[in-house]
Amino acid sequence: MSNKNNEITSRAEDYSQWYLDIIKAADLAETSPVKGAMVIKPYGYAIWENVKIFLDKKIKATGHKNMYFPLLIPKSFFNKEASHVEGFAKECAVVTHYRLKNDGQGNIIVDDTAKLEEELIIRPTSETIINDSFSRWIKSWRDLPVLINQWANVVRWEMRTRPFLRTSEFLWQEGHTCHASKAEAEKEAKKMLKVYVELVEKKLAMSVVAGKKSESEKFAGALHTYTIEAMMQDGKALQAATSHNLGQNFAKAFDTKYTDKNEKIQYAWQTSWGMSTRIIGGLIMTHSDDKGLVLPPEIAPIKVVIIPILKDKEDNTKLLSFVKKIKLGVKEIEIDVRDNMTPGAKYNEWEKKGVPIRLEVGQREMESGSVVFVRRDIGKKDLVRVDDLVKVVKQGLKDMQESLYKKSLDFRTKKTKTVDTWEDFKKEIINNNFILAHWDGSAETEEKIKQETKATIRCIPFDQAKEKGICVYSQKPSKQRVLFAKTY
Repeated sequence: MSNKNNEITSRAEDYSQWYLDIIKAADLAETSPVKGAMVIKPYGYAIWENVKIFLDKKIKATGHKNMYFPLLIPKSFFNKEASHVEGFAKECAVVTHYRLKNDGQGNIIVDDTAKLEEELIIRPTSETIINDSFSRWIKSWRDLPVLINQWANVVRWEMRTRPFLRTSEFLWQEGHTCHASKAEAEKEAKKMLKVYVELVEKKLAMSVVAGKKSESEKFAGALHTYTIEAMMQDGKALQAATSHNLGQNFAKAFDTKYTDKNEKIQYAWQTSWGMSTRIIGGLIMTHSDDKGLVLPPEIAPIKVVIIPILKDKEDNTKLLSFVKKIKLGVKEIEIDVRDNMTPGAKYNEWEKKGVPIRLEVGQREMESGSVVFVRRDIGKKDLVRVDDLVKVVKQGLKDMQESLYKKSLDFRTKKTKTVDTWEDFKKEIINNNFILAHWDGSAETEEKIKQETKATIRCIPFDQAKEKGICVYSQKPSKQRVLFAKTY
């Protein structure tokens, strides 16, 4: 059933529609004139900005510097790294002309005489064009390591799109580094994955499984890909961020090499790593309920909303003066003084936006020196004295942050099943569970499991102990269990 108050479809009725309803109800984004793209509205972008602020600080703290590279990449660059090209070819948008003209009948058309000598690819990722620069910057071991990052937009022409989760254009950061050795690159790739874990678990309150991608699921052109996988409320997995040890593949393709301390020519070892606006989709699906968005306090653009209960056609000066003097100990506060909405309508709207704490203040509360305190995730109303508010708000935000993470972790733990037979595997995957099962390590078996169940290997978990066994599908020997799930 739909919630008539906020027109949000229930999760039980239609999870996909619920997700779209949340985005609309919270005013996060809307569709654009370009199919598959979206307009990120101020409130949605504010969430992304908070992600960006934390992540940018961490990236810089680990020694990386921000730069910016061109949006358009010569097609010839993609010819240099075959596996990379193959991985992105079907998603690439191509620029072929550089001018429009009037056809004399009032129509604007492409000028056929203005065809580019070489087609340009709109950036699907930047390894190729960045390596073009690396090949010029790096000459000696003294030039290493090179540690850079860029905040940018990316175009991947997706056939099936969904706001935030999968769009033709999205925002992200992409880090790119060069090192003198394989060991240094490996250390870098895993270090940056830990940065993502900290962001997602500590700030977004989403529990994740960190691990290594299988050969079939790794980034095109990478030596190894590392990932963090989160479970959504429908039991599907969301790839929240990835980090890649690129080995020397791009270095060899672009001649990115240096003279080492022994005067020998060596190819650089590289990494790349990124997180996108997809994480906002994950945030929505992890915490929200049938009333609307639920935001962890650490990432919420507005942590507390104060709603004065204004009396129509009466002098509300004293009440507003009282409200403005309330101290809360946080900066991210909104005071809703709109006089064209009822208090109930305001409560509903701020619930839909997922603001962690709501304070209701009327004449009676003012006279008693109190406010009504409501935490978004539990909805319980408590009367709190103004003198105690700083302490109560601070503790309430802390408790909500911890509670949301625990809820996410408990949910994933409950829905992660260890299975040893193919029948049990099929039963548990139908119920949209995470599955830990033995796999023989072959791409053939991996593909057959995917075809029969739509489940993919999300990762080989770091915290999964080596455990010899029998592959759940092929019955061949297996070195350890891996994590299977359906995904977005």
